[in-house]
Amino acid sequence: MISSSNIYKSYGSLPVLKGISLDIEEKEIICITGESGAGKSTLLHILGTLDKPDSGEVYYSDRNVFEFKPKELSEFRNTEIGFVFQFHQLIPELTAIENIMLPMMIAGKSKKECAARAMYLLQYLGLESRKTHKSTELSGGEQQRIAIGRALSTNPKVILADEPSGNLDSKNARLVHDMFLNLRDDFGLTFVIVTHNQELPEIADRQIVLSDGQIMEEIKKA
Repeated sequence: MISSSNIYKSYGSLPVLKGISLDIEEKEIICITGESGAGKSTLLHILGTLDKPDSGEVYYSDRNVFEFKPKELSEFRNTEIGFVFQFHQLIPELTAIENIMLPMMIAGKSKKECAARAMYLLQYLGLESRKTHKSTELSGGEQQRIAIGRALSTNPKVILADEPSGNLDSKNARLVHDMFLNLRDDFGLTFVIVTHNQELPEIADRQIVLSDGQIMEEIKKA
């Protein structure tokens, strides 16, 4: 599904990634863990094409994504990859359904099609009664579920998540973790998740432990 080979990345004189190679299978849930500064988020951003490596390659199936032209890469990112972040990043002026619709609108789909897909996702997430609420009127757990709905809106194959439960209480964190399992089973999604949460790696198929910009350990779950 995703294959990264010999990824190096520095910021100025600071080396952050030092030759990362990682293959991710379709429908896998991968957790990337490690101490702060190990390079976890940098690796996730490169896998998500939000940042470019200094050297190395990232393939989605047989496509080397960093050979794409800028517009093509932007379209690929918007339609093929869903992103979930720690602090939701919902647009406060928009309602829940409008936040979910936004990536589809950017992709050029009709308003009717966007609204139908967003409503389906709200129902799936159990939030259809909150569709007209703005983010300030939602709880933290509800905001994160809306953010997950937004990530799903363009029907991507991969979800990349950076500390998705880091800002949630334990009850809502477990709800999000269970949701990832359900989404993998119901939609055939692949997940790559950066986390400090100690419970989240337990649901993963593999745990990748980074240290000082390198993979130090790979733990495959039974």
